[in-house]
Order: sequence, then C-alpha cells, then structure tokens
Amino acid sequence: MPSSPSDRPVAGPADPSGPADPADVADLAVVGAGPAGLAAAVTAAGLGLRVTLLDAGDRPGGQFYRHPAPGLGAARPEALHHAWPDFAVREAALRAHVSTGRVTYLPGHHVWTVVARQGAWTLHAVAGDEGAAATVTAGAVLLATGAYERQLPFPGWTLPGVIGAGGAQAMLKAGLVLPGKRIVVAGSGPLLLAVAGSLAAAGATVPAVVEASAYTAYAGGAAALLRNPAKLAEGATYGGALLRHRIRLLARHAVTEAHGTDRVEAVTVARLDRDWCPLPGTARRIPCDALAVGHGLVPQLELATGLGCATRLGPDGTVALDLGADGRTSVPGVWSAGETGGIGGAGLAITEGEIAARAIAGRPVPASLVRRRSRLRAFADAMAAAHRPGPGWTGWLRDDAVVCRCEEVPAGRIREAAEVGARDARTVKLLTRAGMGWCQGRMCGPAVAALAGPSGPSGPSADAAPDRRPLSCPVPLRHLAGLPAELPGSDG
Repeated sequence: MPSSPSDRPVAGPADPSGPADPADVADLAVVGAGPAGLAAAVTAAGLGLRVTLLDAGDRPGGQFYRHPAPGLGAARPEALHHAWPDFAVREAALRAHVSTGRVTYLPGHHVWTVVARQGAWTLHAVAGDEGAAATVTAGAVLLATGAYERQLPFPGWTLPGVIGAGGAQAMLKAGLVLPGKRIVVAGSGPLLLAVAGSLAAAGATVPAVVEASAYTAYAGGAAALLRNPAKLAEGATYGGALLRHRIRLLARHAVTEAHGTDRVEAVTVARLDRDWCPLPGTARRIPCDALAVGHGLVPQLELATGLGCATRLGPDGTVALDLGADGRTSVPGVWSAGETGGIGGAGLAITEGEIAARAIAGRPVPASLVRRRSRLRAFADAMAAAHRPGPGWTGWLRDDAVVCRCEEVPAGRIREAAEVGARDARTVKLLTRAGMGWCQGRMCGPAVAALAGPSGPSGPSADAAPDRRPLSCPVPLRHLAGLPAELPGSDG
C-alpha cells in the first residue's frame, strides 16, 4: 500500500478472492486497546475511517493503564499511573467516536486468528464470559497486542509469593492489594524501579531492588539518553522514590534462589560478573514474604507470526516484528504498533499508533511524529541493550530446577534434549513437553530457547522466531467446528 494519499487508502489482503459486502466491512480493525491500539483507533476514526477496536480486557488502557475494578470505589485511580492525562484524552475521544458510530468498541474479545478471505480480513474472537464466537471483517488490520513479562527461572521460583514484577504492579493497580508486606523486587530493566516505588508508596516494605545489569551499560547509549530529557527526569523521579523510602539498590546482583516451604520466606542474592555468572563468596540471604521478579518484556506476536509477518532480533535478545517506518508489516494490509515492534514504553507506543493510523488512512505523517518516534526508539534500544541478559544466567539453574511450570519440566531434561540435537524451542517441546501447557510457552519460552538456542545460552539466533501457530489463545472446539472449510491464516 502506498504511504501517500490515494483513491483507496486502506489496503486489503495480498491475494483477495473476491469482494466482501462493504456494509459489513470496517475500514480498520485494531487488536488491542492499550496505548498503541487506543491511539491508532481514535486517530484513524478522526481521519474518517470506520474502526472496530477489539480488546481482551474489559476496559481500555491495556496493561499500562490498568484500572481498579469499579466495585473497589477507587477515588483517584490516576495516582497509580504516570502520564495519565495522555490516556484520559484518548479515552474521552474513544467514547466520542463510539457515540457517533465511527468506532465499534468490543471489550472482552480475545482474537485468536486472522484470516484473509473474500477481499478483506476476518478476525475470529472468543467473546465474553460465556466464550461466544465472534467475527469482525475489515479492509486492514493493526496489531497492537502488547507484551508479557520475560521470566528467567531459578530454584524456588515456583513458590507461592513469587510473582512477576509486572504482576505485582497489576495487583496494585487493578486490585489495590499488595502481594506481601516485605517484598524484594528483582530482575532487570527500568520497570523494577517503578514497581518498587509503587509498592513502597502503597505501604509495603521493600528491602532491596536487585538489578542484574550494571547501570554503567547506559554509557553506550549516552547520545540517545541525552535526546530524551523527559525520560531522564522520569528516572530521577524513580531514584528519588527509592531514596525517600530507603530502598537499597543492588546493581549487578541477582536472586539466584528463593527459600520457603508453604511460601517464600527469604531469597539468596549474589553479585554477578559481566556475563551474569554469580561470583563465589558473594551470596547473602534477604528475608521476605514476597518476591516480585521480571527481566523485561517480550513482544506478544502470536497473531502476527500466524500470518507470516517477518521478525527481527531486538537489542534485548527478544524477537520483535520487522516493521516499516509507518508500522507496516511484511504482509500487505497488516500493520502493527507498540511493543510488538520492540519494547519501548507507552509514549513510543502512542506515537507509533498515530503514525500507523495516518499511513493506513493514506495521510502524510507529520515530521514531528517521525522525529519523536526516532528519538523514543533510540532511547528504548539503548535501555534494551543495557539490560539484555548475559549468557551466564543459566548457571543459576540446577538440573532439578523447574523451567516449564505448566508441565513441570526441569532444566536437566531440557539440557538432555539439547545434547541429543534439539537446538530450538520447538524441538525441545516435542522431546520434553516444555511449552505445551496452558500458557503455551509464554512463561518458559525465552528460558527454553536460551537453554537450547543455536547461539548458545544468551539467546536465540538473529533469524529465530516464535512458533507459528494457527491459534493464539485457547479456543472452544465448537468455534473450530463452525469455521468455513479454509484453515486459519489461509486465503479462502
């Protein structure tokens, strides 16, 4: 599709088999109502497109702008967020477009596949608490499916009280509850500082933030950092919160084991070398009743890779979509914005959503948006490179340490599979069942790939990609039985 205005600004599938009824076809279907999807939907609607916005959540905002449940009666939900005004403006715009019929907003819709059929895209979704089947047809699709946390396993990580760092923040934002009273925050990445500050402000004791990377790694991206003074100020705010709440920051340290019986009672923390290998004689115990741990985010790509969209390896070692400057994927008629193109935060996601919407509508993209995207992406890449896991983290794992929680597959079995020739996550899955459980590898996938990956324990090779799956989430069999004869993802 050309990026300049044209008589038909919205492109459909690459090989359509015939026209669909125009009355039933939206100009654009947006999957995901987080910062990127919300920005794209309201921008596209403002440019005259008919938009259908589908989201798995009950309310717009995604993981970043989680709201407390209405029944909790939170008087100031914005107190748990920064940049809330950006969200409030777009949420109001969404309501306005819904009221005029320009946007059809479908919350509680889990899109599980996208199919090219009869000159348009058909999106199949599981809808509502009853799991009803729903379909949406559109001339173009924008995927804004966000990301999930990257977990690097260690002995004891399956104990009650050990949760994701983002999970701890979600509990606080959505449920106004804390995972414990004395909470260690650990892993790697800028999210840790935000989580620690939020937990402490809500009344928890945070004895330490345990960061596996060294902040001196930011020196390599100094130019990108200086171009983003607002981001530096945000970091200073988080640092001030740590000082105010007397939280220790242990850089180049990691939690290498969690201890407890019915619940986590303490963690072992050790200093790391440059490769993330624990240094002998540096281990210490920190008592706690909860551990919030995460090593950054992983783009959620199941829908995109199911369509065959090309991917690339990001500076943080995760696989992201290979996108054009306007957000287009390698599949004509499919765009993407936000974390799917590489982890970058809400500000970048909003900017990319606006750019993609303008491109889909055939409108020129203002130079200011292009410059903002370039500046924020450079900052995101610098942070990603600084917090990329080192190859030595696999040394934390004894052979009996569980890697795949769903199927209870220990590290030793994955190592055995690698020794007999399994050099990718898919082959390991076939030999060990790692990644076959309910989460479909979202929790263990990066760790399994690192233990078996062709480039060694630091991560997958540059041409690696997540498994291509026809279903991106669990689907009732009755939905599959009711499908047309074509397979999901194929032209019909």
